[in-house]
Amino acid sequence: MLEKLLAKIEENKDLMIDIRRYLHENPELSFEEVNTSKYIADFYKDKDVDIQTNVGNHGVKVTIDSCKPGKTLAIRADFDALPIEEATGLPFASKNPGVMHACGHDAHTAYMLILADALIELKDEFEGKIVIIHQDAEEVPPGGAIGMIKDGVLDGVDNAFGIHVMSNKPYGEIHYVSGEAQNGRAKFVLKVQGVGGHGSSPHEANDAIVAASYFVTAIQTVVSRRLSPFDTGVVTIGSFDGKGSFNAIKDSVVLEGDVRGMSEEVRKKIEDEVKRIVKGLEVMYNVTCELDYANDYPVLYNDPELTEHIGAILSEANLEDVTGVVKAGPMSPSEDFAYYAKEVPSSFFYVGAAPVDKEAFPHHHPKLDIEEGSMMIAARSMATVVADYFSNDQRENK
Repeated sequence: MLEKLLAKIEENKDLMIDIRRYLHENPELSFEEVNTSKYIADFYKDKDVDIQTNVGNHGVKVTIDSCKPGKTLAIRADFDALPIEEATGLPFASKNPGVMHACGHDAHTAYMLILADALIELKDEFEGKIVIIHQDAEEVPPGGAIGMIKDGVLDGVDNAFGIHVMSNKPYGEIHYVSGEAQNGRAKFVLKVQGVGGHGSSPHEANDAIVAASYFVTAIQTVVSRRLSPFDTGVVTIGSFDGKGSFNAIKDSVVLEGDVRGMSEEVRKKIEDEVKRIVKGLEVMYNVTCELDYANDYPVLYNDPELTEHIGAILSEANLEDVTGVVKAGPMSPSEDFAYYAKEVPSSFFYVGAAPVDKEAFPHHHPKLDIEEGSMMIAARSMATVVADYFSNDQRENK
């Protein structure tokens, strides 16, 4: 099966690049991907598969059924873009002002369409079902995964796999992480309400900026003094809206913060500490605080047994253009594939996509580009994992 899969993927290498460039030129923001969703569904319309559209929001679920009993595997690719003005200068740069595929989701969709096409042609070669999850809105909470799950995308699914191309990892390398792989995340908005007044008469007012500034300082002690040195956590104040007149005491201030943690225990600890500091702020400065604290993407947990097996299979596969398979450590960004991994044993791994002949920029940067050959590596590696998954299942059933 694997030999045939790889051959069919190779046949469609140019089409894969064409698809990626079309999607890159026509990006759509999270929860607004009407045309992208239609483009994906149209790709499958004359193929022997079951297609469900508007799963969750704009998600597309494609089921490849061998019509033989066996396991059901889900493989997922996301397709939303970011609110970023592109500055790559590429001939296929975004045509939509202020919107850009700055995280590689165009590449994810392109490789997945070509891989899915090959799997459809070869569905007599395996026993069971493959669910292709084309997911919208990975970038914006609550994310597209949770809505697709509520609409049944994982019904009957035994395991789920996914890949992210990474511009900060060398082209040719595949990285995998067992256990906790990516941070869980939370966001909070804090309004500090004081009493406004004239700058010449501070005793007649109650300065919200002073109180909010203390909060910014105090919140830094959560990680440095409340978490174990062996735990991973980050608290960032990303917005402090205190603009006013130079001679006026500010009536109220709104802050927004970002929280990351590599375990649910750490996320809960940080949340408790933020709320405790807010209560203290009210007492210390005689202000009123309104705190909106929301946990969203959970910690991405890769099933260790599945993931170690994937690492071993890919290490032995001798795939074209793969220079190394690396067991890596956890990564700080969050990823809503974590929702799938909470429901079924899953594994999410990473394909190096740093450009070979030009500067590499990080994800979410206006100059981000990838080495397009990384899409072929993604397709070959996922094909290898899928073929092994079903060959193992078939051996177990005999």
